[in-house]
Amino acid sequence: MKLPALINLCLTGLLVNGCSENKQPAPATTAASGKIIIKGSNTIGEELAPRLIAEYKKEHPDAVFELESKATGYGLAALLAGQCDIAGASRAPIKDEQELAKARGIELNDHVIGSYSVAVIVNGGNSIGNLTPEQVRDIFTGAVGNWKDVGGRDMPIHLFVRDPISGTYLGFRELAMENKPYTAGIKTFTNYDGILQAVAQDASGIGYVGLDLGSKGGVKAVSIREIAPNDASVNSGKYPYVRTLRLYTDKSKEATPARDFIQFVQSSKGQDILREMGFVPHP
Repeated sequence: MKLPALINLCLTGLLVNGCSENKQPAPATTAASGKIIIKGSNTIGEELAPRLIAEYKKEHPDAVFELESKATGYGLAALLAGQCDIAGASRAPIKDEQELAKARGIELNDHVIGSYSVAVIVNGGNSIGNLTPEQVRDIFTGAVGNWKDVGGRDMPIHLFVRDPISGTYLGFRELAMENKPYTAGIKTFTNYDGILQAVAQDASGIGYVGLDLGSKGGVKAVSIREIAPNDASVNSGKYPYVRTLRLYTDKSKEATPARDFIQFVQSSKGQDILREMGFVPHP
């Protein structure tokens, strides 16, 4: 592995075991601490994982969790250093992470749990029913500020988005905005319901919500390059605003408590929770 890449992986995790490429991971954390330690993606860890943990504990009251959400890279680095049992990820491991796993003799178990996806919504009275990815990017970055510039009526565009500390705020910026900053003057909300209500009440409004809310009264979900946002288009890979969500474990050290929790997440009960929270269940 190239030195810059190795240094980057070490810094990403802020791990205490040192940066030797061939150093073996620490002992399995669950056995040592009695906890199920989950680290990684904000998309998973911010709202979804706490809800899943709470539901799991109803049937397993003695289960103890430690949850830390910073980024996918942080979680994978921690897993490769033996500092967590489960790494939550909203992307697959990059080449450098794959090489580090191979160097340490670690085979990753890849547990797909569903997808993060959002529907772009407009007011139900808006004539716009389809946008290109470029138009969506330009609207949310402020390059386009009037509906007439994308084929609609002559009226200013009003933007409604999640709050900056949410994983969705960052996730949409990465998926739909080429990671460019949001335009000034946006109105932020702590949940999708707030965005839904704001767009429903504003003829000039546009925002994004979970796929399950795209057909609620007063709003409509727009297609992206003629592809409608729904479970079928998400799971087929045709819809552009999607991230597959995964829980990674070290195959050789996957302890029973961690495996049981993952199986709960993948069960019908766990998948129902994903859908309730606006995610797309794994088919």
